[in-house]
Amino acid sequence: MMKTWGQILAAAACLAVTAQGSVGAAARTSGDTWIGVWGYVISPPAFGPPAPAAFGPPAPPPAPLTPLGVPAAPAAPTAPAVPRVLPPPLLENPGNVPVDVTTTEIRNTTVRQLVRVSADGSRLRLKFSAEDSPDSLSLAAVHVGLAGPDGNVVAGTDHAVTFNGQAGIIIPASSPALSDPIDLPTKALDRLYISVLVPGPMTLRASRTLFDYVAATPGDFTGAAALPGVRLMRTPVLVTLVESQPTAPTNVLVTLGDSITEGAASTANAFRGWPDRLAERLASHHWATVNVGISGNRLLRYGAGPSALARLDRDVLSVPGIKAIILLEGINDIGRGLGMPNSTEPVTAEALEAADKQIIARAHEHGIRVIGATLTPYQGASYASPAGEAAREALNTWIKTGGAFDAVIDFAPVVADPANPLTFAKAYNDRDHLHPNDAGYKAMGDAVDLAVLGK
Repeated sequence: MMKTWGQILAAAACLAVTAQGSVGAAARTSGDTWIGVWGYVISPPAFGPPAPAAFGPPAPPPAPLTPLGVPAAPAAPTAPAVPRVLPPPLLENPGNVPVDVTTTEIRNTTVRQLVRVSADGSRLRLKFSAEDSPDSLSLAAVHVGLAGPDGNVVAGTDHAVTFNGQAGIIIPASSPALSDPIDLPTKALDRLYISVLVPGPMTLRASRTLFDYVAATPGDFTGAAALPGVRLMRTPVLVTLVESQPTAPTNVLVTLGDSITEGAASTANAFRGWPDRLAERLASHHWATVNVGISGNRLLRYGAGPSALARLDRDVLSVPGIKAIILLEGINDIGRGLGMPNSTEPVTAEALEAADKQIIARAHEHGIRVIGATLTPYQGASYASPAGEAAREALNTWIKTGGAFDAVIDFAPVVADPANPLTFAKAYNDRDHLHPNDAGYKAMGDAVDLAVLGK
């Protein structure tokens, strides 16, 4: 006899009650637990959002922000500042793979992304993202395996990745997508290659701290140990989060910030930013680290991606297993707001403090500890100014003495020139007086007292 929908639903409800009476109230098993073990935040190629369409007179310039974000008196109009372009980074390339910085578009191409996980795990799950794009993202095939030192996948470790049992997926515009679980055990600090067949076309842009391995021959080589005619190229980020099922209870630390957190000016493909060094120190303490720094990012305004306030839920609070945040951000607000001629985006230390308080309050609602980090020196940088230095020092003083944070890391004196604390020590900065080099990032990572993470 054909059952009605009402009968089917009633039977389902009885089954649910029976299940609850036996096992439904039990805590989730370790096999149900996922934590973030690597992260990278996608950001648009422009330094700000697209300009509005010209349907009438131009809008007035943005007003400066008061501590609560209320517009103050408008500033005089001026041309937008041109974003500063850093010199190309150093690159770790043990296989001596050719580097291609001239290609602007790829299609029907296999791209191999390098990541490093920060905790032991029994299985993996990959998050791909089209969150920075108005277009959908097509992935024709995906594989993952342990990374060898020369761009090849370690024999016997290659695994096909599926999405709802299918080999590929079309990710809707402005959306992420999680893969099915992958039975690939990993150890903390293992490097992985995630190989993706991109039908394309995909426009390339140099906005990353990592280079990907790209096949010169079109077609699907996602399951190959080595890519044919492999080149190192900067391609848009495809994988934004690696999740793991931990083999032991593990907490997650998320580092939130700008280029100094992302690792700009460190050796590319070498994982030598300060969060990377901290991840190495935490690996034996059952803490995983996920880095969500974006070069050019700001606390209050759009800058190479949504502001820290705007992206907190998407990039930070959504990371599974998160228990603590290290916040190091504000120097771009200060530099672009106070160090650019005729800036239309002035900022105050009080406004930055208010933004930090908002992040702290929103994190505390989720039981997440927030550690404040002082802004590193920047005298001599292209957007340095006396007014900006005064704001930096005021913000740093508040971070250390205001009592708003659960703990504080004082990065500023770690990398400062002892003879002039307003600028970097020469050993820690050899480019732009703003971004640490490998040695500077290591000093920062080594300076963190692990006790700031709490119990």
